[in-house]
Amino acid sequence: MRGFIDFIRERGVMGLAIGFILGGAISKTVASLVEDIINPLIGLALGRINLVDKAFNLGNAAIKYGSFISAIINFIIIAAVVYFGFKILKLEKLDKKKEPQK
Repeated sequence: MRGFIDFIRERGVMGLAIGFILGGAISKTVASLVEDIINPLIGLALGRINLVDKAFNLGNAAIKYGSFISAIINFIIIAAVVYFGFKILKLEKLDKKKEPQK
């Protein structure tokens, strides 16, 4: 059992697992924040437009740049929450640093 625990600590598995769990747990909340609060505020600032509906046509294809901008905002918020959550909870101390081989 000790070997397994050392493996997890040395490989940084805890940080990866925590980041994955936090990212999954907050994704719906962040999506709602972006869609229900941030996008309408951006729309108001830009003259009552719906950012998600913004697109332009290129031939028969609709290029939905508004939806893409929303996805980028979503990603930035999730990344920031995971990063600051990791730092605030001091989870980097869970990973055991490898000692240099001599």
